[in-house]
Amino acid sequence: MNLERVGRRYGPRGPWVLRGVDLVLPAGALVRLTGANGSGKSTLLRVVAGIDAPTEGRITGRPPRTSYVPERFPSALPFTATRYLSHLGRVQGLDRAEAARRARAWLERFGAGSFADTPLAELSKGSSQKVAVAQALLADPQLTVLDEAWTGLDAAARSELDRAVRERVAAGGTVVFVDHDPRRLSGETDAVYEVEAAGRVRPGADPRHDGGGARPRARIVASGGRPLPEGLPGSPTRAPGPGRTATPTVWAVDAAHSDALLRALLDASWHIHELKQDGDRVGGRG
Repeated sequence: MNLERVGRRYGPRGPWVLRGVDLVLPAGALVRLTGANGSGKSTLLRVVAGIDAPTEGRITGRPPRTSYVPERFPSALPFTATRYLSHLGRVQGLDRAEAARRARAWLERFGAGSFADTPLAELSKGSSQKVAVAQALLADPQLTVLDEAWTGLDAAARSELDRAVRERVAAGGTVVFVDHDPRRLSGETDAVYEVEAAGRVRPGADPRHDGGGARPRARIVASGGRPLPEGLPGSPTRAPGPGRTATPTVWAVDAAHSDALLRALLDASWHIHELKQDGDRVGGRG
């Protein structure tokens, strides 16, 4: 997904909230936005998610299945938690039975199973937030946009959301998030961007050195197979491989995405010669 010279303002004479934003959001990437309060982070998230249209510039490549957790979840809706989630699952293409099954499964996962049949308007703020994050995850979105989604969750649910985000990224999905806790998924992000007060966006601190040292990398040597789609998991780099195999390619990717990349190569009938991680041999397929 690409944002090219994107700007956003409210009203024809309103001040620019965003201006000249250029971003590339590859598949399988975890992207964090930072910035001061009022800098335009939420506006950028809404533009990325397709909730707001850009005033200028263009956006291409937004995945068809996109989900969004707003900073404030509109809980005063005439549904129970399960009916609301099931309805959104149907909207996102699930059949009735599967939508209902996933709705209950995600509520259980976030510790809100006992509130499945409770009207949304009667839920506490924390329980409403569990419904908000569940609706964003139940249909396997290709793009997930989270605006302070951890706020209001208890410790167990916050950890569960961390795990769910990792699962989405490992499956090749893109996750873009804002969170007030600087330790949130620290060392796991593929990119950090700072939204400045003037509505400009610039690269933030190198995510590979924000508290955990260098992230482990995997190296896959493969050859043959069908052409691969764009947007491979983890946005791997590729280079010609050693000459001992027929037209080999060396793929380098963060180790967290190596399983998903390996599946994509195997699905396209590529032959895997070797898999290494941080210089240590992990495995090989002869």
